[in-house]
Amino acid sequence: MPKQPNQKLRLLTLMSLLLEQTDEEHPLTVPELLERLEARGLSAERKAVYDDIEAMRDFGLDILCNRKKPAGYFVGERQFELPELKLLVDAVQSSKFITGRKSAQLIKKLESLTSAHQADRLQRQVFVRSRVKTMNESIYYNVDRLYDAIAADRQITFKYMEYAVDKQLRFRRDGERYVASPYALAWEDENYYLVTYYEKYGCISHFRVDKMADIRLCETPRIGGEAFRDFNLAEHVKYTFGMFSGEQREVLMRFENRLAGVVIDRFGNQTDIRRADDGHFDVRLPVAVSPAFFAWVFQFGGGIRVLSPPDVVEQLKERAEALLEQYQ
Repeated sequence: MPKQPNQKLRLLTLMSLLLEQTDEEHPLTVPELLERLEARGLSAERKAVYDDIEAMRDFGLDILCNRKKPAGYFVGERQFELPELKLLVDAVQSSKFITGRKSAQLIKKLESLTSAHQADRLQRQVFVRSRVKTMNESIYYNVDRLYDAIAADRQITFKYMEYAVDKQLRFRRDGERYVASPYALAWEDENYYLVTYYEKYGCISHFRVDKMADIRLCETPRIGGEAFRDFNLAEHVKYTFGMFSGEQREVLMRFENRLAGVVIDRFGNQTDIRRADDGHFDVRLPVAVSPAFFAWVFQFGGGIRVLSPPDVVEQLKERAEALLEQYQ
């Protein structure tokens, strides 16, 4: 018997129905599937539906049959389990890096990876009231362009922005173009950063991707590769505070014992912690010395004491004295 003209369309529609409308708690019987096919202008016999289900199983789709109430067929294991989708939705919804509009679009796409019934459960209980979100919709295209530049081993030029008192983004340096060699992208402290070799300063520098505009690829190859010869992005981010660039120094610090968790959370459980006395321990770390590093030390009051090198200790004292003067 020749194949019916709508056989392929019927098979695809049936697969779509099972993926979109069924799960373990909401199976569909063969009569219900026939009814839904009929509503879409596709007629079929019961045997054809059974054959199609077997064909989908052979293809690898996990279609199960529930013999007990509620009875019927449903899609079992999916590419993403519901708890995994919940985690992804939480990350998208709470991320400052992703705009509100893009968050809604991404969550809608994540919902399509499960049944319509379970998708309702992805309208999550995780809601961050008055969450600060980036307003720069072009950030997605920026990321794409930056990855292209890294893959092509080319420098980039761009304009860089900052917020003014009127809450509007303004170009720094009156719109002067920056030139940099991009080497990596890092997501840190809820923001996307471009890690570059910035020839103007002759060192590794960071730029917030959502504050970059009009990014253009140059024909010029990247420079500064020697600075990235033994570069480890995870280690770099770990010892760079607030993604503020600074000279990396071996800094010896003494911590109160109560801050052991702080050290492990920040630097990892492989950190070499050495007992100083009954109430303190010492740690020597290769940190990027910057205003953000000093601010990190200050936030724990007297819980952290920088012991060496002497010039870093002096810088810390000068900042503490300058801060104290503001309140006298």
